Amino acid sequence: MKTVSDIRAAFLDYFSRNGHSVVPSASLVPHNDPTLMFTNAGMVPFKNVFTGAETRPYNRAVSSQKCVRAGGKHNDLDNVGYTARHHTFFEMLGNFSFGDYFKDEAITHAWTLITKEFGLPKDKLLVTVYHDDDVAFDLWRKIAGLPEERIIRIATSDNFWSMGDTGPCGPCSEIFFDHGAGIPGGPPGSPDEDGDRFIEIWNLVFMQYDQQPGAGRVPLPKPCIDTGMGLERISAVMQGVHDNYDIDLFQRIIQASADLTGVDPRGPHGVSHRVIADHLRASCFLIADGVLPSNEGRGYVLRRIMRRAMRHAHMIGAREPLMYRLVPVLVAEMGAAYPELLRAESLIRETLRLEEERFKQTLERGLKLLDEALSGVASDAALPGDVAFRLYDTFGFPLDLTQDALRAQGRTVDLDGFNTAMARQKAEARAAWAGSGEAATESVWFDIRERVGATEFLGYNATVAEGAVVAIVVNGAEVSAAKAGDEVAVIVNQTPFYGESGGQMGDVGVMRGETVEIAVRDTAKKLGALHVHLGRIERGSLKVGDELEMVVDDERRNKLRANHSATHLLHEALRRTLGDHVTQKGSLVAPERLRFDMSHPKSLSAEEIDAVETEVNRLIRQNDAVSTRVMTPDDAIKAGALALFGEKYGDEVRVVAMGHNSDADSNFSVELCGGVHVARTGDIGFFRIVGESAVASGVRRIEALTGEAARRHAVDQEARLKEAAQLLKVAPTDLKDRIQAILDERKQLERDLSETRKKLAMGGGSQEGAAVQEINGVKFIGQLLDGVPAKDLRGLADAAKKQLGSGVAAFVAVNDGKAALLVGVTDDLTARFSAVELVRVGAEAIGGKGGGGRPDMAQAGGPDGAAAQAAIDAIVVALGA
Repeated sequence: MKTVSDIRAAFLDYFSRNGHSVVPSASLVPHNDPTLMFTNAGMVPFKNVFTGAETRPYNRAVSSQKCVRAGGKHNDLDNVGYTARHHTFFEMLGNFSFGDYFKDEAITHAWTLITKEFGLPKDKLLVTVYHDDDVAFDLWRKIAGLPEERIIRIATSDNFWSMGDTGPCGPCSEIFFDHGAGIPGGPPGSPDEDGDRFIEIWNLVFMQYDQQPGAGRVPLPKPCIDTGMGLERISAVMQGVHDNYDIDLFQRIIQASADLTGVDPRGPHGVSHRVIADHLRASCFLIADGVLPSNEGRGYVLRRIMRRAMRHAHMIGAREPLMYRLVPVLVAEMGAAYPELLRAESLIRETLRLEEERFKQTLERGLKLLDEALSGVASDAALPGDVAFRLYDTFGFPLDLTQDALRAQGRTVDLDGFNTAMARQKAEARAAWAGSGEAATESVWFDIRERVGATEFLGYNATVAEGAVVAIVVNGAEVSAAKAGDEVAVIVNQTPFYGESGGQMGDVGVMRGETVEIAVRDTAKKLGALHVHLGRIERGSLKVGDELEMVVDDERRNKLRANHSATHLLHEALRRTLGDHVTQKGSLVAPERLRFDMSHPKSLSAEEIDAVETEVNRLIRQNDAVSTRVMTPDDAIKAGALALFGEKYGDEVRVVAMGHNSDADSNFSVELCGGVHVARTGDIGFFRIVGESAVASGVRRIEALTGEAARRHAVDQEARLKEAAQLLKVAPTDLKDRIQAILDERKQLERDLSETRKKLAMGGGSQEGAAVQEINGVKFIGQLLDGVPAKDLRGLADAAKKQLGSGVAAFVAVNDGKAALLVGVTDDLTARFSAVELVRVGAEAIGGKGGGGRPDMAQAGGPDGAAAQAAIDAIVVALGA
């Protein structure tokens, strides 16, 4: 028997041998189609190729595309487990031609593959064509040799495919397998076509028209081929089973579920095992593609899938978390084809375990409350909507789980009553917000948030994506359109642009549409959920509903990633070097640098800075993967995660872990953080601290660089070192000794110069010394000095007092038009004359105010150097008074 893996490989190999490029599966998050919540068909990754907006280096391709249908209009969630062929996650095998071959070769490949390569009996096959597609009808007769009665013309839209209201479209041709007369149902187009006897296994789309606005169609210049064959369906056919859940892949997961729970998968709980097996695949692949459980958007759909499976695990008696223990089975089955499962296995296991542990508490409490609520409701009546809302709002029991639990009892929920209660709560929340003192201009964001919901952020895994415009704001008011030259704030349904928060600056880049281009200069985050793109319309016009290609400045984003991750490593390195008292008091993550403020009572020594820098670079060289998981804030902090200063946390947080300790069993840094980070610590490159300073009492600031900026800083520092060494004519290694020698020599020269000035001021070293006057019986020396530093005056006064023995000395030095005055009085005269009083007299003459010092020595200054002699004269007058 061929396994699912064998069939997938055989399909890809066949088309590879026939000139098709094997294209790996794209992400389940469709970055190129804002109208889709998840990738739900094999052609989604090629949408822009079909429309001509993108070119590839090949014109024919083959893929096995992972798909999810569990949200929006493509929602199979409620049917999963109860039918033979409904899945949330499935694989779509497809071959594609982009203007290369068309109907004849497509039909030839399809028939050759399923009858010769796969060996399906021809008499079990029949096909459909669009009712007026005579070309396809004739080709099936010619190539497959099918009789006319097994080529069925279908006139409905089931056999005509279109990408949307406008754009590429064309007729289809579907291949059906007949499971035999023992199964109810008729062929396609018959009254009994909804039965299970005839099962569609492959759909060939002949994309040959361009649907114009209105009703017109014109031929495409290059017709294309898009096919889709569900791997699970074709595997069921080839393995001789009628039910997709009986194929080898599902049976291994189902058996593992039965082994872990001790519950027979063929008994009354068979549906639960099927739900668990299907939802396990969807959950694991979504997590591997960067979707994490949340209360918004894609994360909410993931949570619904996970919780539905977890409820079924509870129903079959699993008392401990089950889902995460099944992950190794899935990885063993599909990891070779999808290596992202291997890379993300630890994240998947941890996310499932934490979600199930938390959900078990919610489920047990919610089911008990639901039973209590039902006790007062008639057995044939719907559960009142306000009761369902109270379970959701007060106790955290989601509406879909209430509906799922009631489904087994044949009961429903009064949805109108639920929606009324929800609307009432929103109105109360709005009134509370309006009274909270928020600026009136911010009310526009509240209105938008309430109407369109949160922006789906794709930027953890992408820097390019497409989004649909849901709101435009100009000058603080919401508008429906804007034109070239307008400064705009644009909100889209999904974006790769990070909105400034948590210290990390917002992204910049460009948004483009068919008729518009917007230069995004910043991205802000409003109300914690709206990513607002701030920029200018450079050309064209913009209106609500437009689809835009959004391109983040990737080089700048990479620098932000590196600096943000380095901030986490820096934080923990500081704590380990300085102590646990270190906490973050603020940060800035910019593309060119990072800044980190912390609580610490004193400056860091050179040794401490070196230790921190060394530790961060050691962790960078580890090149460990950076992991992310979602937890409640309380659980995250209990697990050792650090909360960031000033952040407001909701019910759930992203926990970012990086680096490992010496025992390799625990992470070096674990923090609550919603920012973007490097994939591995080695992506930071290099870390260098360039500044340490005080910003407030007990708060220090570290400034640092990473990557090329850090390397450039080191290179510049080394260049300056070499330049200084060249100026001093020594090797860089001898520069320190040479500088010390120069400093010593300078000190000696300064001492010699001071002595020379002193001698000159005191009479040039003559026996008589400086000129001495006698005033009122007191000896006095008074001199004007030009160009003598004020700091030398004290030494001159000491020398003059020594020369006098008993007397007063006054010196005025003039530099750059300003005067410095110093007065000295020998100790025996301080009772008669105070140096402080004398210096104040002189200071007044040179325009100074006051002066200070001791009775034996005082100094002052003034702006009027031209009045230096007047200062001396004023002191002489004071002595003779």
